[in-house]
Amino acid sequence: MRDAVVTAGGDRMRWVELPGSDAPRVFLHGLGATAPAYFAEAAAHPLLAGHRTLMVDLLGHGLSDRPQDFDYRLESHADTLAAALTAAGVTGAEVIAHSMGGSVAVVLADRHPELVSRLVLIDANLDPVEPSRGALGSSGIAAYSEAEFMDGGWAEVRDRVGAFWWTTMRLTDRTALHRSAVHLARGTIPTMRELLVRSHGPRTFLYPEADGPLPGEDGLREAGVSVVAVADCGHNIMLDAPEAFASLVAAALAA
Repeated sequence: MRDAVVTAGGDRMRWVELPGSDAPRVFLHGLGATAPAYFAEAAAHPLLAGHRTLMVDLLGHGLSDRPQDFDYRLESHADTLAAALTAAGVTGAEVIAHSMGGSVAVVLADRHPELVSRLVLIDANLDPVEPSRGALGSSGIAAYSEAEFMDGGWAEVRDRVGAFWWTTMRLTDRTALHRSAVHLARGTIPTMRELLVRSHGPRTFLYPEADGPLPGEDGLREAGVSVVAVADCGHNIMLDAPEAFASLVAAALAA
């Protein structure tokens, strides 16, 4: 495990690092998750192993510090991630990022383009969503006020998301979880989709085939984004279809 100070208050971001050569690879987790738990199998797969690999936990999540005075905006997540990568001596990274991590990766590529050479986004959030009480993911969490969430809303979310997601969500600071969800649902200006369209370098977007056509897929393709539907999986493509995931990511990084 490695770490770096990423805020003026001394808060540390931590990651699990695997040694290797060639272009560094950075794996980013989704909301209420942790990168090693979601990506260790993929990072060690023969098709992907051998590169210097950083499985990074964003602030408030997993192994990283949990500052209470941090706003947990997507831009702030991206800037603190940039500070960690810079401290680690990483430039031109191949970033493989899931869900909220994909949104952070898009913002990172826009604000710190020297740190990113390629993007592989895994069912990432590209558009704002309307908060909806009872919904899964950021929409359901963002429907609570921060006070409501702290006063018992988190327990309702725990029961709704189920034991699997809660295994890592319970490691996430509750303030960080709520604020991250609010800002993920709210999105960025310009939107994450617009940032992705205007970005440069190879970009791949993986999504579950069962979800049906990806909204705005034609526009992404016209902008040069490779959009790939993955069979027999849900939102957690890397866990549901590990062989297909490794093969598709390896192809995207080699293209």
